[in-house]
Amino acid sequence: MTHDRAFHDRFQTPSRHRETHVTTGATVWLTGLPSAGKTTIAHELAGRLRAEGHRVEVLDGDEIREFLSAGLGFSRADRHTNVRRIGFVAELLARNGVKALVPVIAPYTDSRDAVRDWHAKNGTAYLEVHVATPVEVCSVRDVKGLYAKQAAGELTGLTGVDDPYEEPLSPDLRVESQHQTVPESAASVHTLLSERGLA
Repeated sequence: MTHDRAFHDRFQTPSRHRETHVTTGATVWLTGLPSAGKTTIAHELAGRLRAEGHRVEVLDGDEIREFLSAGLGFSRADRHTNVRRIGFVAELLARNGVKALVPVIAPYTDSRDAVRDWHAKNGTAYLEVHVATPVEVCSVRDVKGLYAKQAAGELTGLTGVDDPYEEPLSPDLRVESQHQTVPESAASVHTLLSERGLA
């Protein structure tokens, strides 16, 4: 193989690969209490979408706190700022053809509405999924030990316990993960995407 042919093949392969990607972007915001199953469902859905050729990013709330919102606390104003920052990044990804999956609590209605409005202003698809796992189930799961710390008096301001969580009144989808397997929950979100022409 000549040098020119090798060069040509090397730089043609990525464009052939790109042709297999689905380029319709969207933000899927999974809101719910701590340990509701948001992140687990998001990663399950991400795997399914990638297998179908979608470009996907999962915007993990803890990682955002560390790298984008370091210095913010957990007051209502700081939570609002954090959610709006995540919403900005998600919309930026989505308008560039990425499925942005956002498993972030976002406890306040006005914050979630601000993110939805930002997407609408930019003509970017946005879906709100309420992972409506009851607090009694979440506290048993207690993935990060937050409920145990709150019960022991080591933590205050836990969303849904001693800090408000305003449930979405009209989400695009409500998932009751306590009655479904993780693949079933992810499949219900995938169905919603398909119904909206996004998957």
